[in-house]
Amino acid sequence: MKRTWTIIAVADVARSFTWYQSLFGQPLSAPAHNYFGQILDTDGTVLLCLHQWGAHEHPTLTSADRAEPGNGLLLFFRVDDFDATLTRARALVSELEEEPGLNPATGTAEFALRDPDGYYVMVSALG
Repeated sequence: MKRTWTIIAVADVARSFTWYQSLFGQPLSAPAHNYFGQILDTDGTVLLCLHQWGAHEHPTLTSADRAEPGNGLLLFFRVDDFDATLTRARALVSELEEEPGLNPATGTAEFALRDPDGYYVMVSALG
């Protein structure tokens, strides 16, 4: 199984949360945090994540004023074959952006690399 969580940087998470819920015809609710919210499908599938600009140290979500490749976008993939994905990732790049480690917020193993266009890609173990 492969799933992607698209995370976009926004100025006001609550405002964007309401806008996307309205767009998708979902009941209005508040995001889990003032700095982060997930738009979920009725079955719980994540449709979109909203992250406040500069709320954490994610390298591509620091500021809307920066115009580097991938600014405002953190591609976050959860995979059920983490070790095999790590092996493939190491074959694709000369070095990882973040070596494998445990994310204290999610409790899952993850690592990061850049794609050929410079986008920051985080890979996390599923479950």
